[in-house]
Amino acid sequence: MRLQNKVAVITGGSRGIGFATADKFLKEGAAVILTASTQKSADKAVMQLKEKYPDSRVEGISPNLASLESVRRAFTEVVEKHGVIDILVNNAGVSESAPFTEYTEETFDKVMDLNVKGVFNATRAASEYMIAQGKGVVLSTSSMVSICGQPSGVAYPTSKFAVNGLTISLARELGPKGIRVNAVAPGIINTDMMKAVPTEVIEPMIKQIPLQRLGEPEDIANAFVFLASEEASYITGVVLSVDGMSRV
Repeated sequence: MRLQNKVAVITGGSRGIGFATADKFLKEGAAVILTASTQKSADKAVMQLKEKYPDSRVEGISPNLASLESVRRAFTEVVEKHGVIDILVNNAGVSESAPFTEYTEETFDKVMDLNVKGVFNATRAASEYMIAQGKGVVLSTSSMVSICGQPSGVAYPTSKFAVNGLTISLARELGPKGIRVNAVAPGIINTDMMKAVPTEVIEPMIKQIPLQRLGEPEDIANAFVFLASEEASYITGVVLSVDGMSRV
């Protein structure tokens, strides 16, 4: 198994891409600590994963990702229990679809606090232990809209542009310390949010994707497994598009 005995923290791990990534990491032999916005959500996800992998090491926590102090406290407890943090997957995020003329400062701050500050805080806290270990992997969920933009909900693509900037810059800074930093930019993924979109809206989107289908959360999870593994030991500073070449 490619991640045997690794300890991974996955933010936003209770559903969608984060949950699929936690599932894949457990299958590959990692111990997984997933975060969610509430402890109830984290516990529910852990219970589901325990049913599938009864002998696995999986736990749920709920730090406030917008607070560096809260994240540091939670990650310190992880290290005290498991000894290391080998892999961090920054997946927690939120989006808003309001037109720019209706966008409020509060909405903008809400998106940026989780999607950018949350990535900064989790990476800052985890990297302290990774630097001491002399090795580690930091991965983040970007988005195809960080490459092509989107016509509304301006804070979301802005936040993902920032994630790309953090990824590429930190790869340069942390590489000499043995830490690889990469991101995955998903396209249109078949999550619960997409399942609520009417068929007549989805079908034209699929027609614009050369692979002629929506992505599945497992497609993104597979990319994270690869980038977290030793198979990607010479890959850093990359924003990997996993989007069926979608430019919708």
